[in-house]
Amino acid sequence: MRAIQCAAYGEAKDLVLADLPDPTPGPGAVVIAIEACGLGFVDGLHVRGAYQVRHPTPFIPGTEIAGRVVALGAGAPDGLMGKRVLAFSETGGLAGKIAVPAAACAVLPDAVSSEAAASALINYCTALYGLEDCGKLQAGETLLVLGAGGGVGMAVIDVAKSLGVFVVAAASDNEKRVAALARGADLAIDYTMPDWRKGLEKELAGRRLDAVWDSVGGAWSETAFRCLSPGGRLLVVGFASGEIARLPLNLALLKRASVIGVDWGGHIRTNRAAGAELLHRLISRAAAGGISPRADKLYALAEAPQALEALMSRKSVGKPVVQPQR
Repeated sequence: MRAIQCAAYGEAKDLVLADLPDPTPGPGAVVIAIEACGLGFVDGLHVRGAYQVRHPTPFIPGTEIAGRVVALGAGAPDGLMGKRVLAFSETGGLAGKIAVPAAACAVLPDAVSSEAAASALINYCTALYGLEDCGKLQAGETLLVLGAGGGVGMAVIDVAKSLGVFVVAAASDNEKRVAALARGADLAIDYTMPDWRKGLEKELAGRRLDAVWDSVGGAWSETAFRCLSPGGRLLVVGFASGEIARLPLNLALLKRASVIGVDWGGHIRTNRAAGAELLHRLISRAAAGGISPRADKLYALAEAPQALEALMSRKSVGKPVVQPQR
C-alpha cells in the first residue's frame, strides 16, 4: 500500500511517499481501507517531534480515519465487515489501509460521508466537549472564538450556532473572516489589530460577552479575558501562537470569571466510556442535521505534505482532509 511516512522528525516538506506492506488484523482488530483522513495542527507537531508524546520514527501520521472495513481479525464482530466506520488511531491515517481495534470503530450512517466524518472527529468532539460539557453554553449567550478560521474554529462556530449562541469570530485575515461568517458566525473581527478590544466592544453594542474560546494563547488570551463580562468563562483549548498565556488572576477575582481547561483527549483517556459517548453524540448530531461537519479542502495522498505545511504556517482555512485512495 502507499503511505506518507515520517522517517525523521522535521517539517512537513520532509515527509516521503512510500510503498509499505498491507496491515493484517490481530485478534479483535479490523483492517480499514481508508477513504478519508482529517489533518490537524497536532499532526504537524508529531512530525516535528514537538508534541508531549513522541511517536518513534519511522511512523505514518494521521489520526482521524474514515473508511470501509475489509478484513476481520479473530474475535472481531462479523457485522463490521464491509461497513463504513470512523476511528481514531494514534498513527497510520495517511495510508491506503490501517489495522485498528474493532472497539475503536463507530459505524457511519449513510447520511454522513467519510470525508465529513474524518473532518469532524477531533475538531467536533473538542467543540462538543468544550462548549457543552465544560463551558455549558446556553441559547442566547455570546461567544468569542479566537482563531476562528481554522478547522477547530469552524467546528466551534457550527456547534455554537446549533446551541443558539451568538458567535463573534476572531480571525487574522479577511479570507478566514469571510469563511467564518459563511459557516454561521454573526460577527467577525480582526484580532491582530492593536485596538481590537475596542473594535469588539463597538461591534457588541452593549451585548454581554459570556465566553471566550481560546485556542491561540499568548497576549491575545489576556485581552480576551479583559473583554469578558462579569461571570464569564475563558475556555483554554490550546496555544497555536506558540506562547502560553500568563493571566493576571486579579481579573478572575474582579470579574468573578472562570478559567476552564478543555482537553477532550485527556478526558477520554481517563474515561473510555466518555469517549464512546462523545463519538455517538457527534455521529447522531451530524446524521440528524444538527451540525454540518465538512472537509473544507480535499487532497490526494501525495499532496498530504503540502496540506500539513499549510496548516503549520496557519495559511489553511478550515479543515483539510486527505483521500488516500487518490
